[in-house]
Amino acid sequence: MTTNAVLDQPAPDGAGQAPQKRRSGRTYNFQRHANRTGWLFAAPGLAILLAFVFFPAGYAFWISLTDSSGLNKPTFIGLDNYVEAFTDADSLNAIWNTVVYAVAYTPIVIAVALFLAIFLNRKDLFARGAQRTLIFMPFIISMAVAALAWSFIINPNTGLMPYWFSKIGINLPDLLNDATWAMPTVIFVAVWKNFGYFMVIFIAGLQGIPGDQYEAASLDGANAWQQFRNVTLPGLRPTMTYVIIVAVNTAFQTFDQIYIMTNGGPLRSTETIVYRVYVEGFSNFNQGYASALSFVLMAITLTIGLIQLSISRKQERDLV
Repeated sequence: MTTNAVLDQPAPDGAGQAPQKRRSGRTYNFQRHANRTGWLFAAPGLAILLAFVFFPAGYAFWISLTDSSGLNKPTFIGLDNYVEAFTDADSLNAIWNTVVYAVAYTPIVIAVALFLAIFLNRKDLFARGAQRTLIFMPFIISMAVAALAWSFIINPNTGLMPYWFSKIGINLPDLLNDATWAMPTVIFVAVWKNFGYFMVIFIAGLQGIPGDQYEAASLDGANAWQQFRNVTLPGLRPTMTYVIIVAVNTAFQTFDQIYIMTNGGPLRSTETIVYRVYVEGFSNFNQGYASALSFVLMAITLTIGLIQLSISRKQERDLV
């Protein structure tokens, strides 16, 4: 009786029912608070980007659509500057020189850096760390200093290189004043300056390749070249993509050694797009046209980067 009475009593409110989920209002407020905190921490960096990157880029694009000289009141002229960029002989020459520079510089610097990376990645190499440091040191020097130093070294009147070559019966031409040799010379200086950086990147990539892959290839009878082609190069594919993109972008933005060593000469044989932007903007006071050239350069480098990324992703899908 007592038991039945107890059982017959109505259950308290909510008893015997599945516990209800708490309202999401508190969770939502927490997420909103976290978002506000994140934006608060990001605000200084975003403000710097807005002030020194996005706003100047937007203003430069507006200037590229005007006849601005930097001293006058700009007048809107539409795409006339962009049309001129692809019809003016001087600009086309600068674009061509830049392409030649990039096509020559990129494979040379990559080949030199990769060869040294493989050589300096050997575990039995004497003073491996010291050798890596010495080879990397030119990268620490600014390009302006490197270009100035090499200008003195190869000077036909006072330079060490012509002097020592003359001792063995070789008379070097005036490299920086010869239209045939000026471009190879500035490319050489750029390679000497930058290959140490790419070498370090390649060493990091080589150390990420499992050693058992080389052991398996060696057991299968693969020689050094076959191991390089079938193990090293596939293992370095992501690293190679990064290096190619950086090298090409560096080549298309070259300016320092051109300005210091040749001033775009002789006969404009070394004049690049960036140097042309400098001449138009600060010598000819044609800042609208200079801004248009800078956006043409941005479009070229962006296109090359996207093509390279597309090719790399396709290769990765084919491997899978």
